[in-house]
Amino acid sequence: MNEELKGHLDSLILAVLAAEPAHGYAIMQELKTRSGGAFDLPEGTIYPALHRLEGSGLLASDWSTASGRRRRVYRLTRRGRAKLESRKLEWRAFSGAVEAVLA
Repeated sequence: MNEELKGHLDSLILAVLAAEPAHGYAIMQELKTRSGGAFDLPEGTIYPALHRLEGSGLLASDWSTASGRRRRVYRLTRRGRAKLESRKLEWRAFSGAVEAVLA
């Protein structure tokens, strides 16, 4: 995983799931798509983060079957939505401060 991504992965996952519930592979693909290929992350990065987020009450999951395959589908909880909004505010303040210094 990119060093720059550490500390931000949870926020990125929450942001992807804000639109709609998804299974792990779909989350990985959406991160890759939205980032223009910059976040092409392995399963070994995504799934532990999903389990950690679920364990902390920010995500919930259910089993689903699609095309004969059983998958765990993750969705944001109310607490997860609140955490995402908080992290967005923190990110905007931080990135604005960095931009002000670099400019």
